[in-house]
Amino acid sequence: MHHMLQVCLNGARTPTASAPIPVTPQELAEAAREAVEAGAQDIHLHPKDHDGADTLEPAHVDAAVAAVRAAVPAVPLGVTTGAWTTPDARQRAALVGSWTVLPDHASVNWHEDGATTVASALMERGIGIEAGIYSGTPAARRFLAWPQRHRVLRVLAEVTDTDPRTAPAVAVSLLDELSSTNLPILLHGEEDAAWTVLRTAVTRGLDTRIGWEDVLHLPDGTPATSNAALIRAAHAMIQASGQPR
Repeated sequence: MHHMLQVCLNGARTPTASAPIPVTPQELAEAAREAVEAGAQDIHLHPKDHDGADTLEPAHVDAAVAAVRAAVPAVPLGVTTGAWTTPDARQRAALVGSWTVLPDHASVNWHEDGATTVASALMERGIGIEAGIYSGTPAARRFLAWPQRHRVLRVLAEVTDTDPRTAPAVAVSLLDELSSTNLPILLHGEEDAAWTVLRTAVTRGLDTRIGWEDVLHLPDGTPATSNAALIRAAHAMIQASGQPR
């Protein structure tokens, strides 16, 4: 069984001294190249505007996607379409329609209003959809009720519980909710539960992801110096489990 390991380079975070989160197209390209060298097989990033805020504006999306693709041309690359970038879903769909350098895929969060509007705009452009299903939201129910659900690239099962003691059980119930889909599932957690949920994903033979969007520290609690360091740690965990990759 082949498990994909994705790197999530930045998320909505802003850089700090201890975590120099990549923001500019050049920084994203360099971080992507290092992460791929460390074993990442897919890339998820948040394009940023000049103030460092997440954006779907075509100038910024095109620049980020072009730079990363030039650095790692063979690696699939995706962006966010989160509602926090542009609250109105019709406007988000219009922005997707105006991109000129197209990512391979984009995440759509199914608990957000207008998810299917954004998803339809992505399908029209031939961009794959990662259906973001957050635990503790109506996302799974909404997604399963969508007649086009079989057309997504994968389900991004996101465990929002950050307590490492309870997150694995939340992960299992989220997977149970999604068991009828027959779609590839990428399972991941965040913050203090990121590594616990990654271990659950590896044990179950699911795709997973790690990177500064999800967590700033290594499994032993020390601060990560780069996305590549996080990928190397995840890689070690996958290999230690005896799961082929």
